[in-house]
Amino acid sequence: MKLLLIGGTQFLGRHIVDAAKVAGHEVTLFNRGKTNPSLHQNVKVIQGDREVQEDIDQLREGKWDAVIDTCGYTPQIVAKTLEAVSCRVDHYAFISTVSVYKDLLNGEGLKETADVLSLTSREIEEVTSGTSGRVDGGYYGPLKYHCEEEVLRAFREQHTIIRPGLIVGPHDPTDRFTYWPSRIAKGGEVLSPEPKHKVVQLIDARDLAEWAVHAATERIVGTFNASGPGEEMTMEGFLESCKKTLNEEAKLRWVPNTWLAERVQPWLEMPLWIGQETGFGVDSHPAVKHGLNYRPIEETIRDTYEWDLTRRSMPKKAGLEEEKEKELLKVAPSSDL
Repeated sequence: MKLLLIGGTQFLGRHIVDAAKVAGHEVTLFNRGKTNPSLHQNVKVIQGDREVQEDIDQLREGKWDAVIDTCGYTPQIVAKTLEAVSCRVDHYAFISTVSVYKDLLNGEGLKETADVLSLTSREIEEVTSGTSGRVDGGYYGPLKYHCEEEVLRAFREQHTIIRPGLIVGPHDPTDRFTYWPSRIAKGGEVLSPEPKHKVVQLIDARDLAEWAVHAATERIVGTFNASGPGEEMTMEGFLESCKKTLNEEAKLRWVPNTWLAERVQPWLEMPLWIGQETGFGVDSHPAVKHGLNYRPIEETIRDTYEWDLTRRSMPKKAGLEEEKEKELLKVAPSSDL
């Protein structure tokens, strides 16, 4: 099949290209040519900025079986892309996010029908006025939902909307997962956040990429959560898997959630931890029924660590600084949980 990929040279996008090529599909990329421009060999590239009308108009001249849009962040810009390809493709797959859910941090097993965040037309205009591309902060979730609405309007019976959880694995630019395998591999006493039983959800970018290609080429219609792993995993289970895979001599020092919350920035300094007792997560069973598969978490841990070894000199964007962890370990109380 002929696939058009919007983006395709950073994290998830690069894995989608690889998955599509393995499946034997012909891939065309549309991007600005600024990130890893020479990454893919023997792949056609249409260079352009989706915010520039004359650039996006280039897509009116092609014909593809499906589009996979990895980098739509504002509804106005997504609408331009949809209008340009409306008569040029048979199916549109859009990568959204679980951040669209209103109660994401206060519930577990959220289904695709759960309440979502939204903005008024005026609010959308206000928060996107004068910006380019991605809008960060508290507007990320609702804007992605309104992007979904644009996809539904243009491709009512020809769409796949994918809502991933935390995407992890090799080439992750955020380090939100990478911190843990590398820290466990280093060994010693590792500051670890209670509660141990809190459920952790994540999905390997390669598994997500393979399913996105499958959903697009098989023209699976609907909205789907896409998180993992295949079996329920707790924080303790995850860190023990890191130990088993990389360094069984590492010692987990579990500390109370409330004590840690006063000293550590959730998610950024302590990845996969949000500083509250209640869990959160989504139900991905519908996607699994439609072919989403998961590799073993140990494979994701090992491959991510081995990739991280290739960039040791690069500063990390997430995780505790070594000196801060040492100081916290000196005064951390023992957990009774």
